[in-house]
Amino acid sequence: MDTTERIAAMKLSSCLVVALCLGAAFGEVYFEESFGDGWESRWVTAGKEGLGEFKASAGKFGDDVGLQTSEDAKFYGISAALPTFSNKDKTLIVQYTVKHEQNIDCGGAYLKLGPAPFDGKEFNGDTEYNIMFGPDICGMTKRTHLIFNYNKENLLKTKDLRTESNELTHLYTLTVKPDNTFDVSIDGVSVEAGSLAEGWKFLKEKEVDDPEDKKPEDWVDEAEMDDPEDTKPEGHDDIPAKLADPKATKPDDWDDESDGEWEAPQIDNPDFKGAWSAKRISNPAYKGVWAPKKIANPEYVDDDTLYSYDSFAYVGIDVWQVKSGTIFDNLLITDDVAVATAAAEKIKASQDVEKAAKKVADDKKAEEDAAAAKKAEEESAAKKAEEDAAKAAEEPAAEAAAEETKKEEL
Repeated sequence: MDTTERIAAMKLSSCLVVALCLGAAFGEVYFEESFGDGWESRWVTAGKEGLGEFKASAGKFGDDVGLQTSEDAKFYGISAALPTFSNKDKTLIVQYTVKHEQNIDCGGAYLKLGPAPFDGKEFNGDTEYNIMFGPDICGMTKRTHLIFNYNKENLLKTKDLRTESNELTHLYTLTVKPDNTFDVSIDGVSVEAGSLAEGWKFLKEKEVDDPEDKKPEDWVDEAEMDDPEDTKPEGHDDIPAKLADPKATKPDDWDDESDGEWEAPQIDNPDFKGAWSAKRISNPAYKGVWAPKKIANPEYVDDDTLYSYDSFAYVGIDVWQVKSGTIFDNLLITDDVAVATAAAEKIKASQDVEKAAKKVADDKKAEEDAAAAKKAEEESAAKKAEEDAAKAAEEPAAEAAAEETKKEEL
């Protein structure tokens, strides 16, 4: 190999190394959707009859078009196919925005991500999914759902995650890592993070009660006992609960022959002390609350792949809403933290524009409401002034008529 060939080989080797490094440094974007032109070709409406209709809309504020629910008291079902992938050994990031423009009272706004095989026309509430993530609100119940499917069972989080329910756009981000940890953030601020195994009942308990361990017959589990030195006072049981009312007197018209022998009515005896019981003292023989000893659970099996799913093949919206108007937008599914962070920054800029536009609209409405209230107050005052003037004008005529009538009577 001459010098020229060696240089060429070295350059090719360097290029391969750089390519491999770049491939390792950058992750993948599995799905992006901002509901621009042609979104209808990428999404499939479920075949169930009577479903609510989605429409593309930016809503009242801003210009960021998303997918909006448009009919009240409806179920909604729509999905998009993903290039099938597994998150094994990868970080999974699911990110999207939600805007409850209708000031939601009851309804969901979560996503479902599920496995292959998948048919969008058959998508419904019973369709298998891997992860369900996003806000769910009804009355006082307001939470961000995060449900994982494990061994064909949908596991709800043991503790509810907070959510947002105002009329502004909010960014929801779920991060699931290969070390079996998770993070949920809203508008870039983490609301909860931690271990999957501790947040959901993926695994059986490591220890269980020993079924062979029995409480000893001489075990004392009463913390207190009767004081053996406390004795019942003499005459305690001789005090009656009731006694004749000493203030009662026999009625004057009482006839013993016809009415029977008169007896004073009974009243509570203030000296009656009730059933006697010895005072309680600490039991010196008390051994505490008995519990069987713990042993290793034979059903416990550790799993370091709780985070992992063999396939993701679709993302869908399967929700019920009483009052429509929620806008879904900026969907992103990736394993690249940098991509998700960059997308979040763009969304934040859009949120700032939206907030400013809403403030202008709110201020304008407040001014209009104040003007309307002032006008109503002025009209009410003017009407009262007219009524008072009319009444004042009528009074002299009424007085004159009364005076004339009085003269005629005289």
